[in-house]
Amino acid sequence: MKTKILKLVGGTLICGYLLTSCYAYTSVVGEGAKGNQKVTKWNHYVIEGLVPVGVSDSKVMAGGAKDYTVFTRMSFVNGLIGGITFGIYTPTTTTVTK
Repeated sequence: MKTKILKLVGGTLICGYLLTSCYAYTSVVGEGAKGNQKVTKWNHYVIEGLVPVGVSDSKVMAGGAKDYTVFTRMSFVNGLIGGITFGIYTPTTTTVTK
């Protein structure tokens, strides 16, 4: 009986982990990017992204531009690293286009 419950719980956890997707969001500042100059940096989080350790500043990455687009995502490499560390370290990537 206990092994069936453990298999069910284990299977549910594995399926839940495999069915999650990478996330991405875009923020437009001013009128958005005017050109194609891009600056990319990683953001560093621990404990499944709950505790920020080092987060990039999009204003600094824009270098004083008034119109730019910020694209933050969890890439495949970010997700792979998060999976290898079992969520202890969970990075994301931010790209600023100006």
